[in-house]
Amino acid sequence: MSGYFSVVRDFLNELGVTIDRQDDAATLFIVSDESRGITNLIVDCEDDLLVIEQVIMESSAGGAEVYKRLLQMNRELVHGAFCLDEDGQRVIFRDTLQLANLDLNELEASINALSVGLVDFADELIAFAQGAAA
Repeated sequence: MSGYFSVVRDFLNELGVTIDRQDDAATLFIVSDESRGITNLIVDCEDDLLVIEQVIMESSAGGAEVYKRLLQMNRELVHGAFCLDEDGQRVIFRDTLQLANLDLNELEASINALSVGLVDFADELIAFAQGAAA
């Protein structure tokens, strides 16, 4: 188990997010914070990195214009970015942080960036996702 795993757990608890699932073997957490609009956020201690990922929607939501707009949205995000998962099937929010010097403020800023991005772009993201369902 990563030596940073317990530090990250303590930070998550201090931030008041709910740890819905903890996988010690995989060194990851699945967390939620309804007040921030976050559900099933993956917080994964990977070697020397903390990987934070939140599924936003299925990627079939549109073509080039949707992806162009997502890239423009990235310019407004303070931390992290909207991107595709490794299979190209989902749009996710992803941020990576160095575990060696991770502090509470840095983790909080990353989670807040996701929350603010969801609020700032909610209407557009919902429209994109509804386009995928149509």
